Formats: sequence, C-alpha cells, structure tokens
Amino acid sequence: MLDADRGVFEAVARQHWPGAGVLLPKLSRAANHGVLWFAVAGAIAASRTPRARRAALRGVGSLALASATINTVGKWSVRRARPVLDVVPLVRRLDKQPHTTSFPSGHSASAAAFATGVAMESLGWGAAVAPLAGAVALSRVYTGVHYPGDVLAGAALGVGAACAARALVPTRDQGKLPARPRAAAPSLTHGAGLIMVVNSASGSSERAQAIRAALPLAKIVECEPQALEDELERAASLARVLGVCGGDGTVNAAARIALRHDLPLAVLPGGTLNHFAYDLGVEDVRGLARALERGDAVQVDVGMFSTEQRRGIFLNTCSLGIYPELVREREHWAPRIGGWPAGVLAAVRVLRADRHPLEARIQGRTHPLWLLFAGNGTYHRMGVMSGRRLDLADGQLDVRVVHGGRRPALRLLSAALAGPLTRSPAHAAVQVPHLHIERVSPGTLLAYDGEVTRVEGEVTLRKLPRVLTVYRPMP
Repeated sequence: MLDADRGVFEAVARQHWPGAGVLLPKLSRAANHGVLWFAVAGAIAASRTPRARRAALRGVGSLALASATINTVGKWSVRRARPVLDVVPLVRRLDKQPHTTSFPSGHSASAAAFATGVAMESLGWGAAVAPLAGAVALSRVYTGVHYPGDVLAGAALGVGAACAARALVPTRDQGKLPARPRAAAPSLTHGAGLIMVVNSASGSSERAQAIRAALPLAKIVECEPQALEDELERAASLARVLGVCGGDGTVNAAARIALRHDLPLAVLPGGTLNHFAYDLGVEDVRGLARALERGDAVQVDVGMFSTEQRRGIFLNTCSLGIYPELVREREHWAPRIGGWPAGVLAAVRVLRADRHPLEARIQGRTHPLWLLFAGNGTYHRMGVMSGRRLDLADGQLDVRVVHGGRRPALRLLSAALAGPLTRSPAHAAVQVPHLHIERVSPGTLLAYDGEVTRVEGEVTLRKLPRVLTVYRPMP
C-alpha cells in the first residue's frame, strides 16, 4: 500500500501540466492557516443573502473543527515522514517546507471541510467552491509536501468534521416543518393586488428594487418609520394582500393592521434579525414571489400581552426582566455603531450594572426573576443552540424563566445552553397556552418583537391560535 502511494506520488511528479507549475504552488501557499478560505467565506457572505451567509459561516466553522482535530490528534496518530523531494522539479517546490509530519494533510482537511460545510447550506456555492478545494488538495502532492494517501485521509477527515459540525448545529434544511393545511389566500399574478410597504430605515430600499423586478404589478411604498403606521393603514384599505418589508418590529405593526382588516400578509425580511420571516421559510424575494404567484399560505398563531393600561401582539417573543433593558440599550447604540456591535455592548453594560431582580407573582407564588421569556411557538434546540421555531401554529407559549439570585450573567448563560425543556435551581422552561403574572412593579419594562413598553400590575400572556394568514414557500 505504501509502495503504491509512493508510486502515484512519483507519477504526479513526472507530470507537467501547462500553468500548474506556477498556479498550484501559489494556491498551496494561499491556503496556509486557512487564509484562502477566510477570503472565500468573505466573498460568499458579501452576496448578502441569508443562505450565503449561513454557508460562509458553516464553512468556516467546519474548517475550524477540522483544523483543531488535525493539529491535536491527526498529526500525532501516524508519524509519517514527508516525501523525498528529489523527483519533484525545483520550480514546484514551496519556498518554506513544512516541519510537521506528513499524515494526514491539514490543507486537504481544511479544504474538504470548508467546501462540504458550504455545500450543506447551499449546493450552488458548494459547487463553486469544490473545484478550488480540489485544486488545493492536488497542490499538496504536486508541490511534493504530501503523498496522495495523506491527501485522501485529510479530505476524509475534513468531510467528517463538516458532518460532525452539522450534528452539533443542524442546518436550517434539516428541520422538518409539520404538515399544515393550506390557508385560503389569493394567487397574485405578477403581484397584482399586493401593496408592499417598505421601511426605508431598516436598510430595505434595495429590496424594493428587487420586489419591483420580481412582482412588476405590485405597488411598492417606501416610507420612514414615523409614517409607517399611516402607510400600512392606507395600504390595508386598498390592497387584496398587505405586504411589508422590514425588521421584526415593522412586521409586528403590519400584522396588527392585517388582523384588523382581515387581510393575508406577505412578509419579506429587511431588518437585522428577521426571526418571523426566516422561521416561515421566507428568505428572499424569489421565494416570496413564488408563494404569491401560487397562493401558497398558512395560518399561524399570534401571541398577545394585555394589562389594565394596554395590550399588544407579538409574533416572536415577549419578555420581562433583563432582556427588555438590553433591547433598550441596544436601540440607543445601534444608530451610532451598528446593530451587532450595539447588541454586544448592550449585553456588557446591562449585565455589569448593579441591579435587583424583578419581583413578580406567577401562579400564586412570588418569584424573584432575572428574566421571563415567552415565545410565540416552541423554540427548538439547534444542536448546542436553541433559537428556531419549526411550527408557528402549535398553540403554545414557550415560557422560560431565569430565577433571581447571584451572578445573573452565569444564570442566563446556563439557561441559554440548557435548552427549552429543563428545570434547575437557576432556570425553568415550560410550554403553556397562557400565563398570568401579578404584582409587576410600576415602570417594569416589557419587550415584544424588539419594541419596548412599560407595564405594571397584572400582565396576561396568551395565544390567538391560527388567526393570521401569511404567505410562505411550499415544498
């Protein structure tokens, strides 16, 4: 077997492919320390589609796992010497020869892991990356630093690393959506009858151009946040279908008006998080346009909170405690430093502040709480993460409580890692159709779909089952 490996290595060394003597050594050097793959990931993510961003992130994550495995276990399991370079032409040899053992090839493992990870999220991007990954693997034999067996073993380990990463954090396509009956909704040829209101403040103006191209008969209205409610009301009075493009707060406002006018809703993600649209399976204009053309729609639940002073709906989450403070802090900093940096800064500032837990009475008992979270539908575990709903019409509130006590940051982190169906001295989680909270202190913040308000006294959370009709792509 080793003799055959050496024979193939020598046969490759005797080959002279046009241009390969210049290109492959440069490609091999570019892949050092994963630099090539980080650049490719950046290029993929720059396309700014959710699928492409997930593909880039999964590719980098798979690469990191493969690299860690190779460097901690692989290189020490079989201590094979590097090939002798006598048969390799001088022009092909790398300027700096590696000093580690030959088996397995780390470059090949990284290339295979990255390409496989990308393909798991996007077959199109995977097909584009695969030839480059293959060329990097070939370059390791062509430049004389690895035997073919080293490359094949490295590639196999890379594919295995990508599969292991998917087991820890499943791809979005792995979640099976429940079979739900189609809702009665009009089929809109070329978007005729749709009025789409676009929140220009959420960076959605470029989406407006894409909507016009995909749905030429739809009416597109771009507006600033202060005019959003008026434009949605005006659109609802004229449209067969109310459309909205923006973040979760914008979608919440559109859903409230669609319910009042008994209209189906078409949602296009255009904000920072877009949980509702993504959990529906709507990621881009093409998918939404296809659903509108076919009349593909379902009915989903809506959450409702009510107090003596006010009531409102939530499509994603409603919470009391630390999280509303984090949302308010994030909104303060986001216009200055951007959404994600503002979220990190807000978390640091809120968790470092000297504060007391919220006191509230739930089901007849008074509890000190750092956080009470209620999701509109059950948030299922995604490997080590939890954060996606597979069913938006399950009739349940996903309620999670982080009890008061010392070290709130540690308690919140343990609750996040533990998943939705756990109980411990620090946190608990249950699924219920309604929840009643008493003795909420005046001025307590309540966050719903990224918006923040103040509540006091009694707060009731409940589900409105299957009251909102929304378009979504069907298999």
